[in-house]
Amino acid sequence: MFLVTGATGFVGKGLQTTLRQYEIPFRAASRSAGDQLFPVGIIDGKTDWLAALAGIDVVLHLASVNQNLVERSPSTLETYRTVNVDGTINLAKQAAAVGVKRFVYISSVKVNGEWTDPGKPFTPADAPRPKSAYAESKLEAEELLRTLSHDTGIELVIIRPPLVYGPGVRGSFDALVRLVRRQIPLPLASIKNRRSMVYLENLTDLIVKASSHPNAAGRTFMISDGNNPSTAELLKMIGSATGSPSRLVPFPPVLLEAAARLVGKQDLAYRLTKSLEVDISETRTKLDWFPPFQMSEALFKTLGTQRPTEEEA
Repeated sequence: MFLVTGATGFVGKGLQTTLRQYEIPFRAASRSAGDQLFPVGIIDGKTDWLAALAGIDVVLHLASVNQNLVERSPSTLETYRTVNVDGTINLAKQAAAVGVKRFVYISSVKVNGEWTDPGKPFTPADAPRPKSAYAESKLEAEELLRTLSHDTGIELVIIRPPLVYGPGVRGSFDALVRLVRRQIPLPLASIKNRRSMVYLENLTDLIVKASSHPNAAGRTFMISDGNNPSTAELLKMIGSATGSPSRLVPFPPVLLEAAARLVGKQDLAYRLTKSLEVDISETRTKLDWFPPFQMSEALFKTLGTQRPTEEEA
């Protein structure tokens, strides 16, 4: 029996669908009661998880306070720490105490850093370089979980996803889609970066794989769709999937970044201009795992559009 935390979130809902497809029994935990949801109340260092953990073999821990630069989100380390660190370690301690075998923690690629140099994708072996309070809270949780795993014997698996997209996604990905659909000219044709992302069903498939694979215990895994388009390439792919061709015009990225700094939007600009690439080779080899969906197919599924046939293409 699996316990899924953060069950009402974007990834949590997708994970429940995948678990049902694999016919894996699970209990879905959430802060408040709901249809087929196990209520646990406010998640912090004092949450009582014992009832939710009864009969559980594996915990899939998704519940967290997330970072969102497009929509408002908490900005202080203490705000993130309450749930992401205190809440996580409290759950893991109780899980270890009642004999849970494995704890799968969904962290973030931002533990590695905010961007990568050309040709140097992030790997699990890289030294962490968190740049935000959110990323620091995720790293703190990882480190404390490793200590707990060593002390108690509960198996720990860490997964660091980049931007996750899929049907119903919000945030920066949704903002890009809306811009393309409005066919607004975008000064992004000159950007030659590389951005890793992961489709929701690819992520949930890996979570399920890592929950039982013998090679997963004690390891940290990077994940993506396996290809890393530039911002310009991604916008063209979104345009193809929506039937609204993107309108891109050349503009020096350095000037775009400078203009964003003047209006306090530097972080958003960097997401468009800089690279954030991950290496999933170890994930492939250690877990014998490959993304079930290619990005081109995933975008059509995300945007609810029909892939053209060979005659229509």
